[in-house]
Amino acid sequence: MNSRLSNEIKAEAKRLGFFCCGIAKAEPVDDDAARRLMNWLNHKGEADMDYMRRNTDKRLNPLLLMPQARSIISVALNYAPHNSFPEGEYRLAAYAIGQDYHEIMKAKLHALAHHFGLEDALYSKREHGLYRAFSDTGPVLERYWAQKAGLGWNGRNHQLILPHAGSMFFLGELFVDIDLDYDKPMTSRCGTCHACLDQCPTGAIYLDKDGVPAFDAMRCLSYQLIENRNGLSEEAKEHMGDCIYGCDRCQQACPWNRFATPNDEPELQPKEQLMKMSRADWQNLSLEQYQRLFKRSAVKRAKYAGLMRNIKAAEENESDTRQNNTIKDEDNKTGN
Repeated sequence: MNSRLSNEIKAEAKRLGFFCCGIAKAEPVDDDAARRLMNWLNHKGEADMDYMRRNTDKRLNPLLLMPQARSIISVALNYAPHNSFPEGEYRLAAYAIGQDYHEIMKAKLHALAHHFGLEDALYSKREHGLYRAFSDTGPVLERYWAQKAGLGWNGRNHQLILPHAGSMFFLGELFVDIDLDYDKPMTSRCGTCHACLDQCPTGAIYLDKDGVPAFDAMRCLSYQLIENRNGLSEEAKEHMGDCIYGCDRCQQACPWNRFATPNDEPELQPKEQLMKMSRADWQNLSLEQYQRLFKRSAVKRAKYAGLMRNIKAAEENESDTRQNNTIKDEDNKTGN
C-alpha cells in the first residue's frame, strides 16, 4: 500500500475545498448492501425513477464501470447555506440554491486526479495511471462507498451523516487504478434517535417490519417536487408547505446538523435575485426569467413546467388556508 500517496491525495482534496476525503478498496459491494438494494427495487421503492433499475450490476460491482480500478477515493463537499429565504416566502432545498453541484464536484474531482498525473480511463490510451470521476452521475452507491471510506454513516434518513458536521454534503468518487491505504468503515452513531422519521411529513422514511430503516420514494416530497413528471400527489400538496423544490425536513430534524457550518464555496452561494424573490415573483415567473435565474443550476432538474406546477400547488394551499381562516373567524364571531 502507498501511505505517502494516500496522505497526499487527502491533503490535495482538502486544498481543493473538499471537507473530507477517505479511501476504500474497489470491489463488489457486500452481501447486505446488495440484498438491501435488490429488496428496495423489488418493492418498487424507487417509484418511477427507472434509471435506478438500470445498470444494477454496475451499482453492485464498481469493477464493471472501471475494470482497472483498485481504490475508490470518496470526497464530501459542504453545502450548508449561509442565508435562508425570508420568512413567509417560497423556498428551495438548501442543496439547490447555488450552482449545479454536478459541475462543481466533477471539476474538483478531475482537478484532484490531474494533480497526480492520472488520465480519464474513458479517453486515455494509457494502461496505467487511470481514473474515472463520479458525482451523482453514474450507477455508483455513493453513500455506501463514503461509509466504507470512513467519511460517515448512513443515517435513518438515508443521508450520509458526518460526525460533528451533519449531512449537508455533496458526495463524489474517483475510481483509480492504484493500491492505496484503505480507511476503516464508520459504524452508525444514530443510536436510538428517530427524529428524522418523526419529522418526515409523509412517512417516506420509516422502519420496516424488521425495524430496518426503509425509504419509499413515491411518498418523498423531494421526489414529488423534483423527479415526478406527473401531477403531485394529494399527500405532497398537503405537506409541501412553502418549499417549491425539494425538502430538507429530515435533515433539519437531525441532531448532528446542529454542528453544520455554512460553506464558503463561491459557486454554492445563491444569486441575490433568487433570495429576493417574492411569492408574486414566483407566481409570475416566465420561461425566460426561469432560464436566467437557474442557469447552471440543479433546479433545472424539475424543468420549468415542474417548477410552475409546484408553485401553483403552493399558491392553492395558501388560498385554501386563507379561506379556512376566514371561515373560522366568521364562526367565532357568530359563536358557532
